[in-house]
Amino acid sequence: MLKKINVKDVQVGMYIHEICGSWMDNPFWQKSFKLTKATDVESLFEYHIKEVWIDTGKGLDITSKVNSVSFEEEKHHVNNTLQKIAAGANKLKPRVTLQEELVQAKKIVANAKQSVISMFSEARMGNAIKMDQAADLVEEINQSIARNPGALLSVVRLKNASNYTYMHSIAVSGLMIALGKELGLDNALLTEVGIAGLLHDVGKIYIPDQILNKTGQLTAEEFAVMKTHPPKGWELLNISNGVNGIALDVCQHHHERVDGKGYPNQLSGDTLTTFARMGAICDVYDAITSTRCYKASWEPGEALHKMTEWRDGHFDENIFTAFVRTIGIYPSGTLVKLKSGRLAVVIEQIEGNLLKPMVKVFYSTHSMTYLLPELLDLSRSSDTIINREDAQHWGFNLEKIGVN
Repeated sequence: MLKKINVKDVQVGMYIHEICGSWMDNPFWQKSFKLTKATDVESLFEYHIKEVWIDTGKGLDITSKVNSVSFEEEKHHVNNTLQKIAAGANKLKPRVTLQEELVQAKKIVANAKQSVISMFSEARMGNAIKMDQAADLVEEINQSIARNPGALLSVVRLKNASNYTYMHSIAVSGLMIALGKELGLDNALLTEVGIAGLLHDVGKIYIPDQILNKTGQLTAEEFAVMKTHPPKGWELLNISNGVNGIALDVCQHHHERVDGKGYPNQLSGDTLTTFARMGAICDVYDAITSTRCYKASWEPGEALHKMTEWRDGHFDENIFTAFVRTIGIYPSGTLVKLKSGRLAVVIEQIEGNLLKPMVKVFYSTHSMTYLLPELLDLSRSSDTIINREDAQHWGFNLEKIGVN
């Protein structure tokens, strides 16, 4: 049985099913493990982990005096939270269709990838970042997001471990721009937050590959090295001509938390800017929906639910609400089960209704057979979503089934 408990109630012998929080902010990159020694428990405190899920079928249970939350209780709470967010959304209609913009988005992402590789390679050789090149790239991303945000954000999700750093930079740039539009930023600020997203992880060029790509748990020393990438990135950007203050801020502070337990400066309150708070959310979302050398990705819907579950203390509440409205309650790429018993993958959001997106129906759970793929606008259909589904459980590769 799965139970969520406060980390102060964790004991040696318990089986950690999952840590509540981004895996980038602690060295416990494996999802599940048994606590076999006191130092493991101490590490949970050291890295400011607040809550964990334990599996009582694989390890020690809690005592009767310990408070816990069941999986069903937490799921109900998260669903209620997301329903309330959806009720206040006012999704704007894209200028062009998803399929039309996909053609442009694929070209933009392909060119952007080569540009980011070039910029980061120059930086590795000690050269300053060419900000005019970054600005031109962000303008193309901005224009694509304006035409139809779902297209570019769908394309950049298709990344692998070898190109992660570059595609992640493009993805966070796109997410920052889309979130900025939801927050009502003007065009000049949208360009600046887009550049900030593009360059937020540039400090990782200084992290040794054996740490950056390690498949096992990081040691305390290795994790300490990993946490140097924000200040190292700031130092690089600070010597580059034309870098705006927002890019410097987001680069330095995208791993900070609103409760002051992030890094490198433990900022909180008014010292943590809106832009750093935006960067933290966009960075985490793209990272946990991407396959890494050390961890499989979460599908978009699951990632959003997890972030909603442990948002308190991690993210700014208002900006997180805006982010959910940006990507949708059922983000593109989410596997869902419909009332009709069919399975579908979410393709894009529908104007004014985050609960009824456009989906691609492709499988029947009644006959357990594939169906001829069909696009279905749930805002115009009597069919409805009744549940998110686990693609791995069904053995589906949603990248092959989705919009591309």
